[in-house]
Amino acid sequence: MVAMLVGLALLGFLAWSWWQSRLPGRYDVMSYGAVDRGGAPPIAHNHFSVDSITGPQGKPDYKVILTAKKAPVRLASGQEVNAWTFNGAAPGPELRIRRGDLVQVTLVNKDIDDGVTIHWHGLDVPNAEDGVAGVTQNAVEPGGRYVYRFRPEQVGTFWYHTHQDASQGVKEGLFGALVIEPKAKAHGVDLALPVHTFSGRTAIGTHDNVWRKAVRPGTPVRLRLINTDSASARFQLSGMRASVVAIDGAGLAPAQVPAGEPIEIGAGGRYDVGFVMPNGVASMEVERSKAALVLSPDGTGSPTAAPSGPAFDPAARSQAKPALQGAQFDRTFDLTISKKVGFLNGRPGRHWALNGELYPRVPMFEVAKGDLVRINLTNDSSSVHPMHLHGHHFLVLTRNGKAVSPWSTDTLLMLPHERYSVAFRANNPGLWMLHCHNIYHSESGMMTILGYRSSK
Repeated sequence: MVAMLVGLALLGFLAWSWWQSRLPGRYDVMSYGAVDRGGAPPIAHNHFSVDSITGPQGKPDYKVILTAKKAPVRLASGQEVNAWTFNGAAPGPELRIRRGDLVQVTLVNKDIDDGVTIHWHGLDVPNAEDGVAGVTQNAVEPGGRYVYRFRPEQVGTFWYHTHQDASQGVKEGLFGALVIEPKAKAHGVDLALPVHTFSGRTAIGTHDNVWRKAVRPGTPVRLRLINTDSASARFQLSGMRASVVAIDGAGLAPAQVPAGEPIEIGAGGRYDVGFVMPNGVASMEVERSKAALVLSPDGTGSPTAAPSGPAFDPAARSQAKPALQGAQFDRTFDLTISKKVGFLNGRPGRHWALNGELYPRVPMFEVAKGDLVRINLTNDSSSVHPMHLHGHHFLVLTRNGKAVSPWSTDTLLMLPHERYSVAFRANNPGLWMLHCHNIYHSESGMMTILGYRSSK
């Protein structure tokens, strides 16, 4: 009799847990999670209204229409894939915009059944222009349209992609390269290189084999490496004296890449590599694929990469000098990634957890405009997690408790069991996602919200 009562109680608890985990079709993301104020006192005001934080008005300097539609795409090898495209191409059109120009992008959805948005990955746009379905806008349904307006103040390598059912939409091809250039354009060869896997074939743009290009010796070259997949990618460089000159759109003092060291880029991340074209062949290969870029004076040649070794480490670029040493942080948050048995939207299993809680009952970080914020990130798992914060860039302070050569990033690659301390200035009000950019992890619950409180 006791065993039966215990069994019934257990069944009742499981049924209650299952019911509580289910999400309605529409819900307020801030209504579920536990508000974490990072040690600051409560602020007796509401959150900023996303609708009030829109882009600037006026005559745009740069206008483009991006139409999401299904279309066949032919790779350089001749293989044709059925893709989801912007303007019939995957990747979508490369957007090159000058810093400070007023941008207007009109998104049209022709036939993507589940809807589509555009997120400007790495650009600190006004919150209503961030393109996150369910947070900053509703997904654009077939036959609908949406207008984005913003004025980029950053310079660097970014990319755009749908943020509606992104695990499928980005995989199928709804993405493109985005480059913000200074007013005075630099001379030389400048190539934006989005890397993506189409139907099992890795491609640089649409080049799923060796892409050859003629470049005159002595020409300055900049390669903008963009990882658009939901897994890390390694790039092997050979034949040139290459330096990393930017990470995630943020410039840094040139850091030479030692021979044999590949550059590992987490999902969603970007690295800019610069060098002066040599007299011979310079090549870049995507490891574990046939995709490669070969530069030579006459446009011929083959990849010449050396055997791969340990990856380039941005934290060890130079002697570590602690950043923000002695700074008084207004708020400090802890975020630990792990796994937990339970129900995620009605699905039983061992799911991703944040601070021991399953989505949507995860911590929601609350800040006020002007705060200096620190987040202590812990990857308590055996998986890799590229953590992406919308609308802001982190300054990396420490790794595993030790000071690093600091760098600015919006997509921090965390290896298994690594710990990082990062900081940023809360200067872009709104509701912003913080999530793993392995999109399958994100859609399995590894995401939360950074929300600003209004001072009014």
